[in-house]
Amino acid sequence: MKRVFSGVKPTGHLTLGNYLGAVRRWVAVDQHQADALFCVVDLHALTVDHDPARVRRLSRQAASLLLAAGLDPELCTVFVQSHVDEHARLSYLLECVATDGEMRRMIQYKEKAARERVRGGSVRLSLLTYPVLMAADILAYGTDEVPVGEDQRQHVELARDLAVRFNQRYGHAFVVPRTTSPGVAARVMNLLEPTSKMGKSDDVGPGIVYLLDEPDVVRKKVMRAVTDSGRDVVYDREERPGVANLLEILAACTGGNPEELSGVYESYGALKKDTAEAVVEVLRPVQQRHKELVADPGYVEGVLRDGAERARAMARPTVDAAYRAIGLLPASSDTEAEAEAVLNAAR
Repeated sequence: MKRVFSGVKPTGHLTLGNYLGAVRRWVAVDQHQADALFCVVDLHALTVDHDPARVRRLSRQAASLLLAAGLDPELCTVFVQSHVDEHARLSYLLECVATDGEMRRMIQYKEKAARERVRGGSVRLSLLTYPVLMAADILAYGTDEVPVGEDQRQHVELARDLAVRFNQRYGHAFVVPRTTSPGVAARVMNLLEPTSKMGKSDDVGPGIVYLLDEPDVVRKKVMRAVTDSGRDVVYDREERPGVANLLEILAACTGGNPEELSGVYESYGALKKDTAEAVVEVLRPVQQRHKELVADPGYVEGVLRDGAERARAMARPTVDAAYRAIGLLPASSDTEAEAEAVLNAAR
């Protein structure tokens, strides 16, 4: 069975974009068709200025929402990144394979660093190197597929490059992963800025639908969504990004096709109303299950504890083998034998 790895970063509340673009696929497809791991990547949240208590709170909330959305710990592994030491262990090894130029070419680093320079500030070193940690997240588990949006595709390509480079230099230790992405609504846009992604960390709150927004709040946000010049409802991402975004959200919520749906509506108002109601209905069971999980925190903690144990058992042989391959002394003879066995099997 193929292995799938993906994660969510607890830098903000999970959004409709996270759900339609990623989480729903994890629930409906990946956990049933693969040996799947889903991780709250809390170490990545430390690359920017943050409130420690908020990171802990958002990490717990993200894990609860993944379970509320339908991830089943009997079918997949749900855990928190910092609970499995192998992520940090492997990250350093991969930093010894990556180059400074590769890191500085990462689009997200270039954009964020440029914004900070304009403000007269600087970014943390971890923002430069975090794509290597992301590669470690993926490679530690022998991941075959990584379901990501377009904005993360460059980072998966880096993971592929580092895996190939390590394997060529030191012996075959890693599976070379590939990216997968859903079709419709893979990139849900901000309702007020339809040319920008609906991100967790955005400053434009009214343009973001959060998974825990009350129904009336959802309706208000969708009804205030930016549309485009003209009155006809046409699906055209380039010329009509606002309307296209609404049509894609509606299609993703109802199982329809955005181009076909465009022919159903004669006004923006009707489109917005139906989109708002469709979003409310999609979020209703997630919110109800989340309330139940919040009332039973011991269950979530148990899932994360068990998930970390399973993840650790999966990652450790690969990471130990990588340590051995790159030239580090094993901690014990048992570890050495295990690492050698993994490398020999890979060869």
